[in-house]
Amino acid sequence: VQLQASGGGTVEAGGNLRLSCAASGNFYSNYNMGWWRQAPAKEREWVATISGTGRTDYANSVNGRFTISRDSAKNTIWLQMNMLNPEDTAVYFCTAGVASRPTYYWGQGTQVTVSS
Repeated sequence: VQLQASGGGTVEAGGNLRLSCAASGNFYSNYNMGWWRQAPAKEREWVATISGTGRTDYANSVNGRFTISRDSAKNTIWLQMNMLNPEDTAVYFCTAGVASRPTYYWGQGTQVTVSS
């Protein structure tokens, strides 16, 4: 399974970004898919998960600002990030697996930088 993430960049505080992640290889459509992030000098943090049936779950720190969505036919997920603040600055990773906060498969990270 390969996960290819894209869409990171630099944005001012209050701005929006949209990340995408496409899965390929021996990927099962019922895998949970999610996003994690890691800020400099901090531990990796779970952000959001979407199940194969479309059920979503969010970390408290992003709930109400971020939206995870999925196109199962394309094995692709998105993370719409609104009202970004500097604390959202991190490398964001796409993941997949059977866990509710999936960690079995990891994509390469994409950098998100929010300037104040």
